[in-house]
Amino acid sequence: MRRIKGGKVKRIQVTFTEEQWSLIERFKGVMGSEDAEVIRNIILAWLAEKSVITEKVKVMLRGEKPEEGSTKPSHQG
Repeated sequence: MRRIKGGKVKRIQVTFTEEQWSLIERFKGVMGSEDAEVIRNIILAWLAEKSVITEKVKVMLRGEKPEEGSTKPSHQG
């Protein structure tokens, strides 16, 4: 991993069909200017929509350790 702005980053390779990529390209300029930036922002938007990010922050603010690998909020409310 390499560091950017003090944090670690992970590079991955992802494969899309032509149809998927055509859809993703529509977000260029709206969700970022580079391919990686658009994909990253789409993923972060999806995580926020599913309350995964919000729930992780709430858990950390309560001083609890987030569940490893959990993609579902620990509770609804």
